Amino acid sequence: MSGTESGALHELRVVEAELNERWPETKIEPSLDRIRALTDLLADPQRNYQVVHIGGTNGKSSVSRMVDALLTRIGLRVGRYTSPHLQLATERISVDGKPISPEAYVEAYRDIAPYVSIVDSNHDVKMSKFEVLTGMAFAAFADAPVEAAVLEVGLGGGWDATNVADAHIAVLCPIALDHADYLGTDLAGIAREKAGIIKPDSVVVLAAQTAEVQTPIMERIAEVDATVAREGNEFGVLSRTVAVGGQMLRLQGLGGVYDEVFLPLHGEHQARNAALALATVEAFFGAGAEQQLDVEAVQEAFAGVITPGRLERVRAAPAVLVDAAHNPHGARALADALSSEFSFRRLVAVISVLADKDVRGVLRELEPVVEEVVLTKNSSPRAMDPDELAALAKDIFGPDRIVVEQRLDDAVETAIQMAEETTGDSDTVSGGGVVITGSVVTAGEGRALFGKEPL
Repeated sequence: MSGTESGALHELRVVEAELNERWPETKIEPSLDRIRALTDLLADPQRNYQVVHIGGTNGKSSVSRMVDALLTRIGLRVGRYTSPHLQLATERISVDGKPISPEAYVEAYRDIAPYVSIVDSNHDVKMSKFEVLTGMAFAAFADAPVEAAVLEVGLGGGWDATNVADAHIAVLCPIALDHADYLGTDLAGIAREKAGIIKPDSVVVLAAQTAEVQTPIMERIAEVDATVAREGNEFGVLSRTVAVGGQMLRLQGLGGVYDEVFLPLHGEHQARNAALALATVEAFFGAGAEQQLDVEAVQEAFAGVITPGRLERVRAAPAVLVDAAHNPHGARALADALSSEFSFRRLVAVISVLADKDVRGVLRELEPVVEEVVLTKNSSPRAMDPDELAALAKDIFGPDRIVVEQRLDDAVETAIQMAEETTGDSDTVSGGGVVITGSVVTAGEGRALFGKEPL
């Protein structure tokens, strides 16, 4: 590492330390007053570009990356704001498909810091870390400048800091239970809150939802006179076949059928994410029955999509996969993909979860597809103690299928040894495999163990 790089990373750590003195993303005071006050002082940078706003429970980051790739390939300069990050904070703010540099991240913070102080002094509750990060992203995109911004909702919808942007395109990924401590367990109420990103006269691109979830969303659409495109009606996956390194798709878009779309990602859920992203970009450009996007551009964009930490292979033999599943819905999608697209003779899971999640639900979804679990702890202060995790897992897996390691690196090494002992060969398809999962933090630290750079 050069001296310049070292200095930039040091400054980044200093900024992160300052931001971490604020309320974390797990502590909220639902209001748009503070972020609106900041954007007012910054002359509303979020109005300098068109916005695609992506909400829901699972799939937001993958859909965001796909939309970014499509818009970029078609010719726009794109900014993307996602959360949380896997490895480095700069991942949250991307321009031209890449995280901004540590220097640009620090500059974005220093530029808005005086205005943040003004907002803090005028409110009983200071701005949270996520609110400040959102202001940084809005300003960085205006300075770039970008032509389109893809914004991923942080938590909820209507009162999420990103919702000060008036998006013409609102995307709702599948909605399920998560963040119960903050959003509750009433699915209809959660859906109403997440539907708060739908603005008057906007276009809503809607993933397939349960009836309990769909009803309040459709009520919101009617209330603000928005237009809706629904998965399974106006767009969807017509067919998918497993291919080497991913899957081959035939997608029904708003403007017609897109054949021979190779997606280098695994799982039916990613195919559906691709259909959702395609319809989103079609809606962005006003495509419809009479106008289709350039098929070759769509094929090229999807072929180049990278979604780090989403069933990502980080080692070949034995195969080691990393996945950020952190709730039962995400764990179910992971389990489905593992069982349908891989043929491991023995699959060992390395699991570390955050204590405020539905831990039992995650374990139950994974149990049918893994032979053993190595339970451990990532670096988050919210991570569940491995022994507590083991106490919960014993009821689901039984004591003979559980190993406990206090450190993630030791857990991964143990799991690899277990996978290798089973097969005695290097067959990456039908031999032993390891999946590292349970939280975004676990996935990020798993990537780092195998030398993967932030993306």
